[in-house]
Amino acid sequence: MSNTRVAVVTGAGSGLGRVIARALLDEGYGVALAGRRAEPLIEAAGDAAGAAVMPTDVTDPDSVAALFDGVRERWGRLDLLVNNAGTFGPAGDVGELSATDFNAVVQANLTGSYLCAHHAFRIMQDQDPRGGRIINNGSISAHAPRPRSVAYTTTKHAITGLTKSISLDGRAHDIACGQIDIGNAATDMTSGIATGAAQADGSVRPEPTFDPQHVADAVLYMAGLPLNANVQFMTITATTMPFIGRG
Repeated sequence: MSNTRVAVVTGAGSGLGRVIARALLDEGYGVALAGRRAEPLIEAAGDAAGAAVMPTDVTDPDSVAALFDGVRERWGRLDLLVNNAGTFGPAGDVGELSATDFNAVVQANLTGSYLCAHHAFRIMQDQDPRGGRIINNGSISAHAPRPRSVAYTTTKHAITGLTKSISLDGRAHDIACGQIDIGNAATDMTSGIATGAAQADGSVRPEPTFDPQHVADAVLYMAGLPLNANVQFMTITATTMPFIGRG
């Protein structure tokens, strides 16, 4: 059994997941980089000795089970899950968005986070020493919606319920769970925001962004706490983005 701290990061091939995975590797973690496509994961892993590329579809229960079986086989334990994988999905209000498109976002953002938490929880409660930490990416949309974002916003509000339930259920097993709500980190996924984002008054205006390394630093802080302390919710945004006072 390894003495290395071990983490799983989903959506690790790009954006915030990639930055978070690299930060954990730099801190000496063994990191399972999970995502749908192998090539971006390989690029994200680079030549880090502690990296394990594990292509995974978080919407597929068998694929997620295989991911955590692989973690157990390689390292023998799990200390941290960063539930980061997700998608905006197509834009649309509740009258526009099809059930198929809505359900696809639910599967990626919510069911995927549940499946990963399910398997991580089972490893953490049974290992010796027991316990671990789960950090869910909630997003600013866990608090307030953007226009025509019914699927994304619904799933991100639901992530808050998942976080709270894991926190409560984890008490008996030394499993801590927190949520980081991120607004306008500068990634490929949010590149359009810097040039023009739809506002609640119907206008389209550019919004400020910030360096995603600050998100990785926040995750490192949360992950570095002893298991008897927890950041339950953290919100990190571009200072002047329209969140406080949105609408």
